[in-house]
Amino acid sequence: MKKHKEKPRVVVIGGGTGLPVLLRGLKNQPVDITAIVTVADDGGSSGRLRSELRMPPPGDVRNVLIALADTEPLLESLLQHRFVNGNGLAGHSIGNLLIAALTEISGGDFVSAIEQLSKVLAVRGRVLPTANHSIVLHAEMQDGTVVSGESIIPKAGKRIKRVFIDEGAKPLPEAIQALKEADAIIIGPGSLYTSVLPNLLVPGIVEAIRESRAIKAYICNVMTQPGETDGYTAEDHIQAIHDHVGNSLFQYIIVNNGKVSDEVLAMYAEKGAAPVIYSEEKLTAKGYRVIADNLLVYDKFLRHNAAKLSKIIMNVIGVKK
Repeated sequence: MKKHKEKPRVVVIGGGTGLPVLLRGLKNQPVDITAIVTVADDGGSSGRLRSELRMPPPGDVRNVLIALADTEPLLESLLQHRFVNGNGLAGHSIGNLLIAALTEISGGDFVSAIEQLSKVLAVRGRVLPTANHSIVLHAEMQDGTVVSGESIIPKAGKRIKRVFIDEGAKPLPEAIQALKEADAIIIGPGSLYTSVLPNLLVPGIVEAIRESRAIKAYICNVMTQPGETDGYTAEDHIQAIHDHVGNSLFQYIIVNNGKVSDEVLAMYAEKGAAPVIYSEEKLTAKGYRVIADNLLVYDKFLRHNAAKLSKIIMNVIGVKK
């Protein structure tokens, strides 16, 4: 294991609600963290700022910054606060508006804005967008129709065949460099088609992952996502990634083997979601090393256990030859 300032470099890739959960645990470990975050969001406050100010969507970046920040609870609540009233202001979060303001102050440099806010929040690590510009995500459905817009795709009510982005997308050079220098690259957890794959579809990202000598692992979601991964097993998640970017992108698959209570199962079933099951035999047959553990935490929603997940990742890093 090569070391940088006595800490292994861990690069995590994703977005949505899954990535911040992982980072809240990982930031307490002795690692140098770089989070590469999707810029495909086009819904809510992020979508409005993206459209009106011609800037990358700040929402996923905001959540990652807060997860990695060394902040007081009141400051976190302030950054996550969404205005309820106000003509044009309702629905916006203060954190999104701060990033938008800093982007404007920086002459439109989204990356510089993130760096400045990272200093203010005493962020433990580095946060990078996959690209320094917005990405438009499209989905081709099984019936041949095409739906455009990250926020619209899960609402289409159709099974996804593939997702793709517009030509001309360019990766952030710093993100490529971080991947090449990483000791470990962690993909997920997060929405398969709208948080994970949008990052991997940016030209140069997958190539950099393949070229890196890092340990590579994929963290599978604990529950299926209605309108996106209905009925998917862990093997289906892996196959979708294979179909989009090719095989052999990672060596480890981290899956949940904890049981969900009947009460919680019923609650999720009403929304069309179910636990993601897996076959260790099938995953192993494809050449993956499977790490299974009870990774569940329930607090209004099912989430990965951040502390346990970060310890698993540290163990994986520790076995690197």
